[in-house]
Amino acid sequence: MIEARRLHILRAVADHRTVTAAAAALYLTPSAVSQQLAALEQETGHRLVDRNARGTRLTPAGEILLSHANAVMAQLERAEAELAAYGSGEAGTVTLAAFATGIGLVVAPALGALAREAPGIRVRVRDAEGDESLLMVLDRQVDVAVAVEYRGAPGEDDARVTRVPLYAEPFDAVLPRGHRLADDERTALADLAKDAWIGQSAGNPCHDVTVLACEYAGFAPTLEHISDDFRAVVALVGAGAGVALVPRSALRGTDLTDVVVRPVDGVAPTRRVFAAVRRGAEEHPLIRPVLDALREAAGPGAVREP
Repeated sequence: MIEARRLHILRAVADHRTVTAAAAALYLTPSAVSQQLAALEQETGHRLVDRNARGTRLTPAGEILLSHANAVMAQLERAEAELAAYGSGEAGTVTLAAFATGIGLVVAPALGALAREAPGIRVRVRDAEGDESLLMVLDRQVDVAVAVEYRGAPGEDDARVTRVPLYAEPFDAVLPRGHRLADDERTALADLAKDAWIGQSAGNPCHDVTVLACEYAGFAPTLEHISDDFRAVVALVGAGAGVALVPRSALRGTDLTDVVVRPVDGVAPTRRVFAAVRRGAEEHPLIRPVLDALREAAGPGAVREP
């Protein structure tokens, strides 16, 4: 008999690619994870993981088992949802991870609506970048993620998660007030090829947006300065340290005294934001109202593509 707990560990190892990282996410020791994997291999009669200097990867047998593990986990989430519904599920706590501007744009308004319409549901919010929050959902650290589309993000057909689209927003060009292109109504990225750039750290989804947008414009940006805080990015631009692409919502409430903000000429780089839960949990009587409130908050008044 295969234990569901060990299937969860197998999935964590597949997601994090090393036993050490999976152990940290699951609040276990690496030796405990290795022991559970060994027990799972004994239960199945197959070698499930290969370890090398670069990390851990699943064997073909491990990939087969993982596909079934995803289905089992989703069914267990549905069972919990139905049991919660049977017990009314009108009160309880939902944990949610979201990036900073997403918290301001949709999470905070959603919490206000829930306080009025579903006062028995308490939502605990954690600040996490758009790529980090998805792993937090899969590792059961949180129930809901407000995440950003990025290279490697689980797709619509991913068996592990259910996605709820929320909004899409453009990135605007932010230039020093005395920049040579400051008087233009729109900014062509190709015209910034020789400028110094201010970007985000590798791994941040916004880093990918900036680099890919510049590549599509025909150049690789020279990232002279790195910050994941958009207020710091704007301050550096204002000091003449370079130019940047910033999501439109991140400019709200930011001091723009020393910069100019211009739409990008042509197809604007865009970040797409969605809520994600473990597949099968979307109908949980505590989680469903949270998803509905997030979707409602991302309606009229949310930032949209131009």
